[in-house]
Amino acid sequence: MTQRRTNCFLVVFCLTLLLANLAGAQSSGLLFEQASLNGRLANSGFRRCALYLNGWLAEADSGTGLIPRNLTDSRHFWNAYDAAADNYPFMVMTASLLRPDLFRGTMQTMLQTEQRLTSRIGRLPDTYSFTKKGFLKEPVDSSQVIFGSAEYMKDGLVPLTEWLGPNTPWFRRMEGILDDLLPVVSFPIHLTGNFYGNSADVEVNGDLLQVLNRMYWITRKQKYLDVAVALGDQYLNDKRLLTQASTRLRMRDHGCEIIAGLSEVYATMHLLNPAKKKQWQPYMTELLDLILTKGRNADGLFYNEINPSTGKILDPALADTWGYLLNACYTVYLTDGRADYRDAVIKALQSLNQNYRNYAWEGQSSDGYADSIEGALNLILREKSHSAAQWIDSEMQVMWAKQKPSGIIEGWHGDGNFARTTLMYCLWKTAGTWLSDWQESVTIGAVPTETDLYISVETAEAWSGSLRFSPAFHRDFMRLPINYPRINQFQEWYPVDGRKTYTITNTKTQKTVTVKGWALLNGYPIRLTKGEAMHLLVCER
Repeated sequence: MTQRRTNCFLVVFCLTLLLANLAGAQSSGLLFEQASLNGRLANSGFRRCALYLNGWLAEADSGTGLIPRNLTDSRHFWNAYDAAADNYPFMVMTASLLRPDLFRGTMQTMLQTEQRLTSRIGRLPDTYSFTKKGFLKEPVDSSQVIFGSAEYMKDGLVPLTEWLGPNTPWFRRMEGILDDLLPVVSFPIHLTGNFYGNSADVEVNGDLLQVLNRMYWITRKQKYLDVAVALGDQYLNDKRLLTQASTRLRMRDHGCEIIAGLSEVYATMHLLNPAKKKQWQPYMTELLDLILTKGRNADGLFYNEINPSTGKILDPALADTWGYLLNACYTVYLTDGRADYRDAVIKALQSLNQNYRNYAWEGQSSDGYADSIEGALNLILREKSHSAAQWIDSEMQVMWAKQKPSGIIEGWHGDGNFARTTLMYCLWKTAGTWLSDWQESVTIGAVPTETDLYISVETAEAWSGSLRFSPAFHRDFMRLPINYPRINQFQEWYPVDGRKTYTITNTKTQKTVTVKGWALLNGYPIRLTKGEAMHLLVCER
């Protein structure tokens, strides 16, 4: 009787193991199928970015090699706050991923030319005329130079540093601009120019809050932190400049930067100076409570502009930068544990797929789609949402349809944001992996789980090269102690730690190799035959 029971137990145990293995194999198969689908989506995006890069290089000025501000009324000049801030950086990033020859050559030559021709107040850039072969305006308009410098750093050089790391000429360009800016301005900055109406001052101060805070963590230079704190003091005090002393609070582009910037330096004080954070806390929470109670619609998305004193909606159109504002809320959730700020993120993500398919952000401009999708990517990294992921997939198709066969999207500096968000989307579909020596005939896609990474690489032609992995950008490049959501960040879907050890299993050959994280970051060599599909399982040991 005992032996029979033992035999029955063994049979049941073996069947359980068999079923578990079959279920595991089936689950793995589905994950690799999804990785393959992700690879096709990513490849479509990569092809579009390569086309964008070629299209804009064809429009570069023949004399200087710099790109114009746009292809209509501003074809004859380059400027810092548009051409350099919004378009050129994502030509650089595209080249770094898809065209290393252009990255090492043309992209760096453009940077050298820009520094040589456009630096006007020290290393601060000013608008350069291709026809005049000199500066567009005489005498110098210092407000325009300051504005352009702040925009170039925040929108262009900061994301390039997050992607490439601080040991690059683009980081040195940013450091040079910032070091020459600090001695010539008083904080907070008040501009005499009228670039974007009454939002110019808060925009440039918000830009600088973000730049100074991130530059402090990269360099640990106290002078950057001191100015960031001084700017925080200017806005987070009893004067309540943004909540009670103003009749306009712009929450879309050119206005939302100040809220994002204040949340970043607030998070820094949470770590470095709790007494300062406590001093700021009632004003920071008052600001976020204001935009959440008076600035949102029923779906949790933000209006373009409100009167903060009365709560009156001044511009009822919805801000494509809703995600940037929720970045700030989520950052304060991370520092203060405010569950309602997290709930605000979840509410907005839940509404997207149901009510905002093909929504006319900024009148159907591709830039409106780009900013809105970027915000969603940032937030689903922190708060998983299947429906928001579906919305991102659908809206990318809408945005991609706006690109012309030439590669140009709409012919202005906002085309760069099309490429920025497309690259973010592609890196989502590849979980931060990409291939050296990229070719259109080779696709890579991936699916991360809680512990592992499923990668599918497929090729129509024989191919060999390296499989590249992304680091934890916030830690390894930006040196941030908290991975809070931030404008122009690059999401970390499967960040590889150079100090750890990983295994890579080829599911076809069943061969497993053990690899150090730093080796994956430098590139893992693979070779594929014509028509081959390779499935790789990456596990952290």
